[in-house]
Amino acid sequence: MLKSEKYPHPLSQANKTQLNDVEEGGLNLGQVGSALRRRAFLIVGLTAIVATGAVLKAEHDPPAYQGEFEILTKPLTGENKALADVPQTLGSQPKIADAQTTKTTIAVLQSRKVLAPIVEELQAKYPKLTYEKLIKNLTIEPEQESILQVQYLNADEKQVIDVSQALAKTFLQHSLAERQADVAQAIKFVKQEKLPIERRVISWQNQLGNLRLQNNLIDPTQKAGELSTHITTLTQQQLENRVQLAQMVSKYQVLQTELARRSGERAGNLVLSENPRYQKILDQIQEVDVEIKKQSAKFTDFNPTIGTLQDRKDNLLPLLLAEEDRVQRDFQSRIQELQARDRELGVKINNLNNSVKNLAIITRNYDNIQRELQVATQGLTQFTTKEQALQLEKAQKQQPWQLLDPKLTKVTEPDAVSESARKNLALGGMLGLLLGVGAALVVDKLSNVFYTSKDLKEATRLPLLGVVPLRKELALTTKENAPKGVQPVSSISFFEVFRSLYTNILLLGSDTPIRSLVISSAAQGDGKSTVAIQLAQAAAAMGQRVLLVDANLRCPTLHNRVGLMNIQGLTDVISQDLEWSNVIERSPLEENLFVMSAGPVPPDSVRLLASGKMQDLMDDLQASFDLVIYDTPPVLGFADAYLLAANTNGMVLVAGLGKLKRTVLQQALEEIQVSGTVILGLIANKSKDSTPSSYTHYQQYYRQSVSAERVGVDTDDDTANSASTSASMSNRKRR
Repeated sequence: MLKSEKYPHPLSQANKTQLNDVEEGGLNLGQVGSALRRRAFLIVGLTAIVATGAVLKAEHDPPAYQGEFEILTKPLTGENKALADVPQTLGSQPKIADAQTTKTTIAVLQSRKVLAPIVEELQAKYPKLTYEKLIKNLTIEPEQESILQVQYLNADEKQVIDVSQALAKTFLQHSLAERQADVAQAIKFVKQEKLPIERRVISWQNQLGNLRLQNNLIDPTQKAGELSTHITTLTQQQLENRVQLAQMVSKYQVLQTELARRSGERAGNLVLSENPRYQKILDQIQEVDVEIKKQSAKFTDFNPTIGTLQDRKDNLLPLLLAEEDRVQRDFQSRIQELQARDRELGVKINNLNNSVKNLAIITRNYDNIQRELQVATQGLTQFTTKEQALQLEKAQKQQPWQLLDPKLTKVTEPDAVSESARKNLALGGMLGLLLGVGAALVVDKLSNVFYTSKDLKEATRLPLLGVVPLRKELALTTKENAPKGVQPVSSISFFEVFRSLYTNILLLGSDTPIRSLVISSAAQGDGKSTVAIQLAQAAAAMGQRVLLVDANLRCPTLHNRVGLMNIQGLTDVISQDLEWSNVIERSPLEENLFVMSAGPVPPDSVRLLASGKMQDLMDDLQASFDLVIYDTPPVLGFADAYLLAANTNGMVLVAGLGKLKRTVLQQALEEIQVSGTVILGLIANKSKDSTPSSYTHYQQYYRQSVSAERVGVDTDDDTANSASTSASMSNRKRR
């Protein structure tokens, strides 16, 4: 087995110097509070000086009269009003009076083009008035929606009144000119867009007329109804004709069967009995036969009476045959007529069906033309309406903007002007607020707690094996505790953090492989047990036979987190000479992951861990597995981790960011240095830094294929449950 003596200690002299620097230069919360108290007067004094200076500056400004008036602007120009209902495709949208539009309006009103005529008009009365001085003392601000407040400051009250009146007049004239220009532009636009629409309307009207003329119809829908009704009538007639034909054919077949019989057997013929002529001849023949039989009883066959009767019968038989032949021809003629009518009706129905098919194409073209004509007509109607509205608006001379004060201006006395002082006071207060924020940042920077992995790495100069992000969603229910029908979920991207962590550990032993290690922390609550489980699971998922040993004999919790029973464990193997192979159990989380629970809590865990049986057991376990991970109590105050680390490749220290104090970690590193324990590196747990890039890449990669919640380690050693590992294994099985 590779002992720790074969590895150089990572805490070199430079690291020792760094620890001394941290001890000498580190500040605890008390020192930070003292520093803030010492500089409290400076912070308050600077804030007071800045605010007082700003107010004094405003009060020492030369006194000035303030003239102000308010203008109501309309959110829509003439063009926008007229084209408010024009379709979107025409490219004209109403201009909403948003902040950007208001800024543009103010910029135009303050431009030289608008204000230069005012300066030229008033220079004869006020020679010192220039555009630069006017714009310097002029303030235009939005007060409410569609309302602009105009203010002008000057020491001359008369000039304030004259300039304010000139500004009001000029701004109103500007609004009228702007509206006239907008309306003229809108009229031009409408006329340009209206011309092609008129052409389209005429074109679709011509196409509709040609379609009706070529197909001799007015409304295809009405024509289709007539054809459908005719087809239905002919189909009914054809059905009735075929019924008659079938009946006639059936009777004709019966007639043929009856005629094939002998004449004596035709007496009961149903078909021939319906023929009165045939029946009359047959009755006469039967009467002659009866008479012959009567006379035969009296006379011989050579008697003239019998001869006469026989001649009479012979004369009737040809008549009977002729009648039979006539009946057959009559049936044949009627059958042929019915067949001809059936063919005729079939031809008519087929022709009508073809007409319906052709009419469907015509109807589709007709509907397309009607739809296009309707759209074009609606567009033409809209543009015609807009053009008429624009022409009416162009004829109007009313100014679109209005003064809210009928007296045009309102002049304020110099003593009442305090807006500048209030503004400067607000700026001074903001500066004081910024100083307070800066002080808070300094307090955070000088805090005695590690908040980032960068601070942890710089303070210890130890290898940072991995950074585990804080994800409260990691604490999900285990498969046993999950509600019925709810499957535990996890984030594959979060599981990759521990794969990367295990890879970094492997790279530490490039010359001599890492076969066993101890997971510990400086103090309680850093999440070391959860990290140990996740690391073991990640190594097992990468094909390694991993054994996770709960060596925390003081307060064992690992079995609960992996969903196993703590009936027998490490304590029984050492104290009762049990075979370790009978104690370990395969983890339900991963096929290659095996777990040895702690077993009963012994009265003296240090004695068991320091025994020779424990060293022999560790040798056997390292020889039987690719990786053995020991979960131990914290290093401060307990010797358990040191005893086990001496027989492994080294110790991995878990640091809980946001909780671990610098002094606690410093004390732990000093004890580790004194014990000679090899530190393989640090794991920054519960990191609130920006998500690592690898973590983000995996999230993006699996986002479309894995429906799972993001998870993370945020559990204490005593309170964490087995949810995180169960959730991760659930993802492994799904993959």
